[in-house]
Amino acid sequence: MKVPRMTVVTLGVSDLARSTAFYREIFSVAPNTGNEGVTFFPLPGVWLSLYPVEKLAEDIGEGIKLPAPGTFRGFTLAYNARSKSEIAQIFARAAGAGARIAKVPQDTFWGGHGGYFSDPDGHFWEVAWGPMFDFTEQGDLRFKA
Repeated sequence: MKVPRMTVVTLGVSDLARSTAFYREIFSVAPNTGNEGVTFFPLPGVWLSLYPVEKLAEDIGEGIKLPAPGTFRGFTLAYNARSKSEIAQIFARAAGAGARIAKVPQDTFWGGHGGYFSDPDGHFWEVAWGPMFDFTEQGDLRFKA
């Protein structure tokens, strides 16, 4: 059996209401809050789920240690923009929602342009544009042919 795609990314959050408000502002999408204690943002290609971090650790099982607040977790979430100007718009929206700007957008060593911000729980997002990327009609990221 192969896993053909990722369907949901779940972030453990310290304050579900605060994180729901933050991502509602970032995505401009009404979240699904119909299941008590969890928030879903149905996005094209993958959903983002927000779940209290203590409950997420409990669900995974015994021995799970929660990271200290502000600790880098060793991964980033990413959004590939269609242009450099779109990156500036996204960073303005993120800052307005309360994101911490970790690295202002700038030209990269690999020929693109991008930067990083973090959400209220310290999950980092990269927002980048690259000349080697393109998008399908459905908005899926692909390498240029």
